[in-house]
Amino acid sequence: MTAALVAEGVRKAYGDVTALDGVSLEIDAGEVFGLVGPNGAGKTTLVRALTGTTRIEGRIEVLGDDPDGVERSRIGLLPQSFAPAGRLTPRELVAQYAGLYDDARDPDSVLADVGLDGGAAEQWYETLSGGQKRRTCVAIALVNDPEVLFLDEPTTGIDPAGRRALWGLLEELAAGGTTVLLTSHSMTEVERLSDRVGFLNAGRLVAVGTPEALVAAHGGRSRLVVEPVDAASIPALDGLGGDFEVSSRDGRAVVEGVGPREIGRVVAAFDDRGIGVGSLTWTQPDLGDVYLELTGDAFEGEGVGSDGRPGR
Repeated sequence: MTAALVAEGVRKAYGDVTALDGVSLEIDAGEVFGLVGPNGAGKTTLVRALTGTTRIEGRIEVLGDDPDGVERSRIGLLPQSFAPAGRLTPRELVAQYAGLYDDARDPDSVLADVGLDGGAAEQWYETLSGGQKRRTCVAIALVNDPEVLFLDEPTTGIDPAGRRALWGLLEELAAGGTTVLLTSHSMTEVERLSDRVGFLNAGRLVAVGTPEALVAAHGGRSRLVVEPVDAASIPALDGLGGDFEVSSRDGRAVVEGVGPREIGRVVAAFDDRGIGVGSLTWTQPDLGDVYLELTGDAFEGEGVGSDGRPGR
């Protein structure tokens, strides 16, 4: 498969601060690639390098050409911070950007795709809700029907139903051959949409793979959190049996390595010790756990649950 985006040994420094430190990456045509990492990891700088808006050391190739040589109509970009004219309506804004291209899509069609048709399309941009503004910005990024689409936090401020609708739209675009580079504060979004995910940390690409492969390699084991009826009743839990690792945290017992068929055995062991079980929470590892393992921090867009894992 032909690579739509290539980065080879990319380095970028701002004074004494190294933003990118030898990043190499290939993204195939029609692939959705999720890029995640802590604030300051280099995500924005890498997007700027790939779009040709910052100078770097190393090699960048976009659709087989240098970023400066690619026809702009083939690229779509939605930055995290984007503030179009407030005294224009979404329809006027999308039409304005459509006028920059020879073969742009119909503005009304694009607005319908992002769920912003009807009365909201006729209101001034500055009067829209945060979610409606973000939908407008997504429409602007799509109006030229790009072959490669860069999306930085595309669903920020959008309600859950609208977020799922936009996910479906992005999946349709990828199925039609559009290459998407996505950054997001929602690990659920990254895990659902991405064919592969890259983890940036301190300017280095520390891991790349499918969500499933990354979870298998770095996510750890499944976990059962047992909240007793009486927190004071949890004695030393050594010797629970099996291959489980058991610890006590904030009045709860955390049991590692428990499969769904083994939950009953764990509950029976607690019962044998006279510990009444108030509630059980069983979780499988996900990309949030991979993030925690690779960066040492909980994912910035999601809280930390009572089991010590990133919130779901």
